[in-house]
Amino acid sequence: MIRPAQYRRLAALALLLAIAFAGLGYRLVDLHVFRHEELVGEASVRQRREIRAPRRGDILDTRGNQLATSIFVKTVFADPSLIGTNQVVVARALAPVLKMDPAELARKLKARTWKDEHNRERIVRFEILKRKVPLEEWERICRVMKNLSFGMDEKKLTKTERAFYRNLRLNAISAVPADDQLRVYPHGTLAAHVLGYTGTREEKVDGLPVTELIGRDGIEAWFNSVLNGVVGWRETEMDSGRRELAMYRGEDIAPRPGLNVGLTLDAQVQNIVESELAAAMEKHAPVSITAIVVQPKTGKIIAMATLPNFNPNRIDSDTPIAHLRNRAVADIAEPGSTFKIVVVSGAMTDRIVSLNDHFFCENGLFRYAGLPLRDDHHGYGDLTVEQIIAKSSNIGAAKIGIRMGKPRLYHYLRTFGFGERTGITLPGEVNGTVHPLNKWEKPSISRIPMGHEVATTPLQMVMAMSIIANDGKLMRPMLVERLVDGSGREVMRYEPQIVRQVISESASKSMVQALKQAVATNGTGVRARLEHYTVAGKTGTAQKLPYTSGKYFSSFIGFFPADNPEICISVMLDDPDRRLGGYYGGETAAPVFRKIAERVAVQLNIPPDQSPADDLAPVPLETFTKSTPRQALTEASSQRNF
Repeated sequence: MIRPAQYRRLAALALLLAIAFAGLGYRLVDLHVFRHEELVGEASVRQRREIRAPRRGDILDTRGNQLATSIFVKTVFADPSLIGTNQVVVARALAPVLKMDPAELARKLKARTWKDEHNRERIVRFEILKRKVPLEEWERICRVMKNLSFGMDEKKLTKTERAFYRNLRLNAISAVPADDQLRVYPHGTLAAHVLGYTGTREEKVDGLPVTELIGRDGIEAWFNSVLNGVVGWRETEMDSGRRELAMYRGEDIAPRPGLNVGLTLDAQVQNIVESELAAAMEKHAPVSITAIVVQPKTGKIIAMATLPNFNPNRIDSDTPIAHLRNRAVADIAEPGSTFKIVVVSGAMTDRIVSLNDHFFCENGLFRYAGLPLRDDHHGYGDLTVEQIIAKSSNIGAAKIGIRMGKPRLYHYLRTFGFGERTGITLPGEVNGTVHPLNKWEKPSISRIPMGHEVATTPLQMVMAMSIIANDGKLMRPMLVERLVDGSGREVMRYEPQIVRQVISESASKSMVQALKQAVATNGTGVRARLEHYTVAGKTGTAQKLPYTSGKYFSSFIGFFPADNPEICISVMLDDPDRRLGGYYGGETAAPVFRKIAERVAVQLNIPPDQSPADDLAPVPLETFTKSTPRQALTEASSQRNF
């Protein structure tokens, strides 16, 4: 028989169970309904899918030297709630490592609160102290925190106090688990215009933000997707201190690093070129100076430099925009007398002229289409075609162009590659200017042969000279020769490409002979001569528009050894200060060519083609001391090109 006391106990137990279930039901409703959004937000902070950015590939020179690389860096943050009133002590210890002002750092470490969207007060648990902290610097921070002293005998502290200081040392300063990348250019300004620089961009991948490096110019921009690689991801869980709980790590897909881009540039040759350009900048004070070194037989660019330049490690608002521009591919100008190689080689290919043909050069003044054309250095009478090149006669070149006729001259302008991009793997390249035949004026046929009424880039001109050095074949300029993965395995190899046969092989041989005379004792490029190598080349001096400005583009383009060319070098100065050593291409650019060529020949171990006993004849001073009167505005079309 059940006693009344048992009923009472059963009733009490049922009541307790009912209360418990009611409480549990209320708790479930509270968690899943009333606090759903709040708790989901907290869970998403601790449990999340983390996107892992790949390491950006390196940029290498032809010998495998690093020109650009990436290092992993940390974002260091503090939890001020774990520091209490010890922010001054922590700031003094960390400030030298973080390279921060101690007072500013102490302010960041001070405990404070904030209010959320529901006006509830929250404690600040995440304060970024510094971004882009190298791993070795982060390790020093950890050591400093581990050995931090608070000037007290901690053995006398209570258990709770000792736990507080232990937690401060271990957890008050942390780093975001996902590493960032810092793009580093080990050689500073070396080849800056070719390499370009990077910025950062935040994108959404599967709905999650990821910060990646992105190329802003140069090779960094052109091969951005190749260098960047493929992102990975990780399912992870964080504790309250935003540290990963590795035991709860879920799916972990490693990112695929970007490929390394191997250039044709030789860092040693690039350094030689830049050092000689810097000396020329100091000597002649031009607005800018540009040089390109290319292998004529392959089209490989061994060096490409422009000054002023910039340091890609430090691009900021103070960096002049003009310094970022790669003038070798982005700037155009009338080339002047270096352009005479086009009309003469074209005429010889068409068998309109030969090296020994004579032209009367009008004793220095020739009128065509009602406008005067002058040879300002000297008034020449009869000159052979070879002498027209060697002495850079404007009148002689004009008469060859007139004999060719407009259609054939225009044909060679286009076939040499002028008026279109070369196809080099660099952003910012421009076409240059070649007017269509229906836009030519009557005097054009006499002005274009000496480099007027056309505009070219320095790269177009050095590739045009390389045609002469390469038996008449135009090569596509080549700047990248291979793609390599992180293990050193070659993924892609780029081969030299012949664009087309521009002039005949016999015409190119004849042009080499003429261009050798241009660097001989009676030529305008005598200051480009080398002691152990035969040089073939051409000077150029073209007035900047407007022609009455008194400003010039001065240039020299040449190759050596002349009969078996290994290297072609162009040097161009934009408006050298005529008070500091003249402005003619033979005065300014030719000596720079010579200094670059002498050092490059040694660096590349190019065999000499002349006996060391063959002494160079002295340079006649009168070649460079003759002053040239400024032409009147009505004679603007007859400006000097030497």
